[in-house]
Amino acid sequence: MPRKGEPRDVQMLYLVEGELNKARLRWPDRTSLSVPEGAEVSLETYFNAFPASYWRRWSQLDRVILAMDVEGAATISVYRSKQDGVRISVLNVEAKDEHVEIPLELRNFEAGGWLWFDVTAETGATIANAAWCSDRLPEAQTMPDGTTTGPEEKMVAVGIPTFNRPRDAVNALHALAEDPVVLEAITDVLMPDQGDQHPADEPDFAAAEAAFDGRLRIFPQGNLGGSGGYSRIMYEALNSTDAPFILYMDDDIAIEPDSILRAVQAARYAKSPILVGGQMLNLQDRAQLRTTGEAVEPATFMWGPAAHAVYDHDFARYPLGYIGSKEDHLDPKKYDSRALHRRIDVDYNGWWMNLFPRVVAKQLGLPLPLFIKWDDTEYALRAKQAGFPTVTWPGAAIWHMAWADKDDAIDWQAYFHLRNRLIVASVYGPEDPRGILRNMMKSTYKHLMCMEYSTMAIQIEAMKDFLKGPEQLFDILESTLPRIQNIRKDYADAQVIPSAADLPAPTGAPGVPTKNVGGRLGKVKKLPWAAKSLLHLSKPEDRAHWQAPQLGLTAEEARWFTLSRVDSATVSTAGGTGVAFRKRDKQLAKDLLAQTKELQTQIRRRWPELQRSYAGAMEELTSRENWGRIFDEQA
Repeated sequence: MPRKGEPRDVQMLYLVEGELNKARLRWPDRTSLSVPEGAEVSLETYFNAFPASYWRRWSQLDRVILAMDVEGAATISVYRSKQDGVRISVLNVEAKDEHVEIPLELRNFEAGGWLWFDVTAETGATIANAAWCSDRLPEAQTMPDGTTTGPEEKMVAVGIPTFNRPRDAVNALHALAEDPVVLEAITDVLMPDQGDQHPADEPDFAAAEAAFDGRLRIFPQGNLGGSGGYSRIMYEALNSTDAPFILYMDDDIAIEPDSILRAVQAARYAKSPILVGGQMLNLQDRAQLRTTGEAVEPATFMWGPAAHAVYDHDFARYPLGYIGSKEDHLDPKKYDSRALHRRIDVDYNGWWMNLFPRVVAKQLGLPLPLFIKWDDTEYALRAKQAGFPTVTWPGAAIWHMAWADKDDAIDWQAYFHLRNRLIVASVYGPEDPRGILRNMMKSTYKHLMCMEYSTMAIQIEAMKDFLKGPEQLFDILESTLPRIQNIRKDYADAQVIPSAADLPAPTGAPGVPTKNVGGRLGKVKKLPWAAKSLLHLSKPEDRAHWQAPQLGLTAEEARWFTLSRVDSATVSTAGGTGVAFRKRDKQLAKDLLAQTKELQTQIRRRWPELQRSYAGAMEELTSRENWGRIFDEQA
């Protein structure tokens, strides 16, 4: 059940109350539900429905047992859905003051579908300890080479790297400990602390630590980025624990603790070892599911949605059972939840939450020393290549800030986005890099039109470092970020001013569009805008506009068709913490573009050599011994 005090939109992730109920449902704790006489409730929800198609595809099971304790009299109505969301009644059970177990077959869920149950209270009734259960323990799993491993115990080492988020880190520890069943399954909590603001300094840290009874270990180290933090977790989990599973989680999240057990059970019961990814719910809009699955587009080697994936689904507006009418399905403007019932196959899962079987980590080694970005994608591609696919598992999730609410495509992280994308593409990507380079150049032109010169400058550094080869990656792991930040400080678009009120008022830019145009005619309508943009960019900038901005834009309004037709503008940060005063500089743009083109030419010419170099260095870059030397230096 939802935690106490959750708003109604978040409650919709757990239960849907009947529209005609005369009295509200109550839940005295998180594992029991009181339903007034005559009231109805549906558990066709994100956290309580059973993702049967995933268990049908990946697990050893051919059936599941729905079990619960019923106090009072109630009708338990079990349903399943097809891959298109259509509901099918399975059975009704009349229960009164008894323990109920209902066996349910999984044979109908090859392409998609969920199982769930609704409750109609004949008298006041309480449903407690409801669970989707197996009727047997997991069996040994088949490895890619035909040997077997396991079965494994229901135990997991949880790793949470942290960097100057002491409050978030301690909150995460409290959440892990709040569910006694989850706490019992956690063998160790491993927390690399890479900042100078420490969780141990928080006033309630001692209480959080005490809950783990010696199982929490913190590892102070320099700022080695996400890959350094997660590599430390895997290193310690393999060297100093016996946990059969290793779970990664970010520190800046909110946790549904039961998701940890769901991931562990999915991994234990899999036919063969798999990586289990948790889905991301939006921390700033908590009823919204950010994505159901991610893939890498082969030609451009860029992230994107997996086939049939769903983005930004709002369960408060469109519950899992909302599939619309036949008439709605004919209208492309209508939205529903049908796509959530189809099973999704993915390439990778972000490390906001991801579980690794120990046997996989031992065989594959540790993450690449990439600092941040693409380390999670690379590891999943490495695992997939070795026969260990990633499965993004519905109903196992954390809340995390959606990446659309960050500036990471244009701030200092843009260096790592590009350098690491090229590194990973050189190992797993296409033989011909022209699709990647064309996609990169398209982004470069957008940065140019948007006066994002600092982004262009650090992406030039990213290409230079990629061309230097893999030998330097460990050496520059800790020094790259300060170097990139030092480069950015010389560019106006990288300098955040606390408020636009600290600058002169915008002077205006009549006729310049500030709103996007969508729909089928969007591209056609933008053609004259593009022509006017090119005409404006061909002329020297008017530096009188460097004294006062022409426009004041939000992050959402800062689009190429607007910024390419002015000589200055303020743009707010995605997080709303300030503004950047962007100023058009034609000569600077020309110089940066020329450098970009020259480096792309070098990448295209040297691509086969770079592929051999990076692929040949993989074993050395991912070895426990080499990472161990880095950690020893940090001690």
